Amino acid sequence: MADTTKQPLSADEQRLAELGYKQELRRNWSGFSNFAISFSIISILAGCFTTFGQAWNNGGPIAISLGWPLISIFILIIGFTMSELVSAYPTSGGIYWWSSALGGAKAGYYTGWLNLIGLWAVIASVSYGCATFLDLSISAFSEEWAASYSLQRVFVIFILVLAAVSILNIFSGALMALLNNVSVWWHVIGAAVIVLILIFLPPTHMSVSDVFTMTVNNSGGLAGGETSGLLFWFYVLPLGFLLTQYTITGFDASAHLSEETQGAADSAAKGMWRSIFYSAIGGWILLLAFLFAVQDAEAVTAGGGGVAVIFFQALDAKVAGAVLLISTIGQFFCAMACMTSCSRMMFAFSRDGAVPGARLWAKLSKSQVPANAVIATAIIAVLITLPALVEVNIGTEEAPIIVPTAFYAVVSVAVIGLYLAFAIPIYLRWKAGDKFKQGPWNLGNKWKWMAPIAVIEIIIISIYFILPTTPMGTPPFLRWLNGSPPASEVPFEWKFVNYAPILTIGALIILWIAWHVSAKKWFTGPKRTIDLPPGVSSADEIELEHHHQGYLTGEHDAAPESDDKSS
Repeated sequence: MADTTKQPLSADEQRLAELGYKQELRRNWSGFSNFAISFSIISILAGCFTTFGQAWNNGGPIAISLGWPLISIFILIIGFTMSELVSAYPTSGGIYWWSSALGGAKAGYYTGWLNLIGLWAVIASVSYGCATFLDLSISAFSEEWAASYSLQRVFVIFILVLAAVSILNIFSGALMALLNNVSVWWHVIGAAVIVLILIFLPPTHMSVSDVFTMTVNNSGGLAGGETSGLLFWFYVLPLGFLLTQYTITGFDASAHLSEETQGAADSAAKGMWRSIFYSAIGGWILLLAFLFAVQDAEAVTAGGGGVAVIFFQALDAKVAGAVLLISTIGQFFCAMACMTSCSRMMFAFSRDGAVPGARLWAKLSKSQVPANAVIATAIIAVLITLPALVEVNIGTEEAPIIVPTAFYAVVSVAVIGLYLAFAIPIYLRWKAGDKFKQGPWNLGNKWKWMAPIAVIEIIIISIYFILPTTPMGTPPFLRWLNGSPPASEVPFEWKFVNYAPILTIGALIILWIAWHVSAKKWFTGPKRTIDLPPGVSSADEIELEHHHQGYLTGEHDAAPESDDKSS
């Protein structure tokens, strides 16, 4: 263990030492930079564009105009509960560390892996979306490029995007902080420019009534293709909420970068909930601009519900291409931030020995960046996105409707993995009750109702996002569940399957087996890398040591009664 008596520690370093870690990463991120990375990962220029079609096809304008603010409120509640946790425990391990401290090594193990799987899926989905929109942008300026479209070409661009964001991340952590600051203004100014373009340039605008009441069922036959009835409202429409739930995610980055943030116990907490709040407002304005710009709703449906159809309806091709390019650059910033967050989580989890080959992923480069973790993340992202090479047409040969089923499946995995990881420490904090030692930023007594609402919402959306999304991807024995036509009329084909449940449930089974066969014998949760700092009293030392021994042995079921010495 390091000798901490040689030099005085800053308040941030002392708090980190109390949590068991020495300061290895450079603490050169400001509070604004911490907010910026979560805001960049949420990225209204990414999710609002790439998953718009999911909402249009499953619910239509109503799933967007009313669904976005409704789901945003629930996500903000989740964010508030997590902000309180990061204020109490500002470490790069973030969600995983909170679960370990509150529920023991087993809880930390499952939380960490769910979080890491979700982050791998996020970087994969965002980078693939960026590649898709870069291809669309080029197509708007080149007819030859548009005519030669192929999934293989998009996949090559996807790999190049991953390579670029990896190189930038490996170069310097300080550079990432700077670029994320730039990203905030690109998102704000870029979104504002797009909104103004869609207000003034389209020849007509959709009516207010249509924007807030029109329903669409372009799922290929779910709920019998109807736009009313119980199956539409309680099966089809909630599938469209993936737009909001996916876009406003990744805000746990504020926690993962807390060891690099100044005044983390306060600034990381504020960075987390503020990134959700401002993204929710900005995203809603942007989405309403999309909807009002629709010239022909039936043509949008026939085109698969994508935003590009709306832009080419309402704008000159070159202007539409410029709008797509603004989004593409925003998505690149988002992918870059996602890589930063994921690599820090992989670094922290590996630092505690939880990932195979842990020493390699916990190693820092000369720039004090987990470069190996960055490279590993990029490779994993490519592997889990390989099914995107399979073309999926839910229409006909004469009127094709190409749906990126594999992309939406990866998106679902990202949402499920991340939000389930969020749910575990939120529940454990609620279970701990008043025993939980709140940090400088806290909810007072509001956690008593916020925490259970957050957990219930996460459980509900996790169930919905593993359900079949098309009749062709619905096994015959489940056709009754979503009102799909019988298999004799619409045959089942594996390429239409939402493979999110296969990846999610499969991963959980593997984790369960790994825990019981091996991990529980050696994984003890977060490992302390530093002695207690000067100034900690003997009573504090006994309490802290008792706390660490509790979660290291998996016997700690409640929060420490006193764990925040610097706030």
